[in-house]
Amino acid sequence: MSAWAEGDPLEVAPRLLGAVLTHGGVSVRLTEVEAYAGPLDPGSHAHRGRTPRNAVMFGPPGRLYVYFVYGMHYCANLVTGPDGDPGAVLLRAGEVVDGLEVARGRRPSSTDRDLARGPARLCRVLGIDLEHNGIRPDLAPGEAVSDISTGPRVGLRLAAERPWRFWITGDPTVSTYRPAAARRRTGR
Repeated sequence: MSAWAEGDPLEVAPRLLGAVLTHGGVSVRLTEVEAYAGPLDPGSHAHRGRTPRNAVMFGPPGRLYVYFVYGMHYCANLVTGPDGDPGAVLLRAGEVVDGLEVARGRRPSSTDRDLARGPARLCRVLGIDLEHNGIRPDLAPGEAVSDISTGPRVGLRLAAERPWRFWITGDPTVSTYRPAAARRRTGR
C-alpha cells in the first residue's frame, strides 16, 4: 500500500472507491466507504481518546482497525492518519471480483450482489475478524472512479448528518442507507 491510501480520511475515502482488498482467498472491489476524523468527530471511536479497543486507530497508517459490534459482527476500517492522529475509513461495501466460490461459502444464503453489501458482510466474505486487528491489508488501487456520491453516515447517533459516506453512484453493491434507530428509554 502506498501514499494514495494515507492522509486525511475525508480525502482518502473517495480515493479508496474502486480499490481492491484481498484477504482470505477473496478479493473485493470497494464500492462504499465512510470517513471518521478522530478526536474532532463525535461519530469516531477515537473521539474520546485512546483505549485498548481503538489503539490501532492511533497509527501507524495503512493498518486495519477491526472491531466487534452488536455482539455478532466484525467491521473494518483502514487507518489513514499519521501516527497519533486517529483518522480512519470504514470499509462499508464492495463487489466480490475474485474468490466468488469462497465468498459464497461464507455467506451461502446471499445473492452475489449482497455478498459484501454492508460492513459486516464485507468482513465475513473476506474472513476478517478481531484476529486481523492491526494487520496491513492487501489493498491495491483500482480503476479511477469518476461518478461518486456522498451523503450522511449510516447508523450513527452523533454527527450522522456529515456527508462523509462515499459510494460509487448507481453501483448495486452499495448498502441501503439507514439512519440510527432512536433509543427508547424504559421507565420504572
